[in-house]
Amino acid sequence: MSVREEFDDWASSGRDKGMEERHWHTAKHALARMPVEPGDTVLDLGCGSGYAGRALRDTKGAGRVYGLDGSPEMARNAAGYTDDPVVGYLVGDFDELPFADDSIDHVWSMEAFYYAADPDHTLAEIARVLRPGGTFYCAVNYYEENVHSHEWQEFIAIEMTRWDRDQYRDAFRDAGLSVAEQDTIPDREITIPDAAEFPTEDWDAREDMVERYRELGTLLTVGVAH
Repeated sequence: MSVREEFDDWASSGRDKGMEERHWHTAKHALARMPVEPGDTVLDLGCGSGYAGRALRDTKGAGRVYGLDGSPEMARNAAGYTDDPVVGYLVGDFDELPFADDSIDHVWSMEAFYYAADPDHTLAEIARVLRPGGTFYCAVNYYEENVHSHEWQEFIAIEMTRWDRDQYRDAFRDAGLSVAEQDTIPDREITIPDAAEFPTEDWDAREDMVERYRELGTLLTVGVAH
């Protein structure tokens, strides 16, 4: 199954809004840290429902915002959720970004980068379209140190890239992006039941759930274009 087919199915079944609700717990903290200034051009890579671009318009006055997704249904849904003429959505491939060199001020990607067929080439494309000093904020929950995410590959038909923290930093630098920061953002909004309520359908022990959400959380790697 292709990325397009997989996520067209997700969008058609309403899972795009579910992703938005779950991702927002940590995404809002990363988005608040982006150095977006009024009028800046932003690319939301793997935009899903488009929540990130809308948030950057509302909170930071971003200028033109492009949401790119490999799924036509995702892009169509995002456009339906958005009432803002300077936010646009397009269907595209991570391996060939449809933007000119040095044309984007900031790139954001949440829970999408690891679906790239060739992640190293995708990073090179991001470095190409970013203006000097532009940033790439890459947020993922599926990464090597998060052992609780490893089983996700079993439930999705397309191949996912599971890098560790060092691999993200090395790949960013190889693509020409300086690594400005890298840290994890905990999810403090997911409710964790008392120990007496475990095991649950999804968790064997409360300690595992605490580790997943409060300690591991979302891995954020920030690159800066030269």
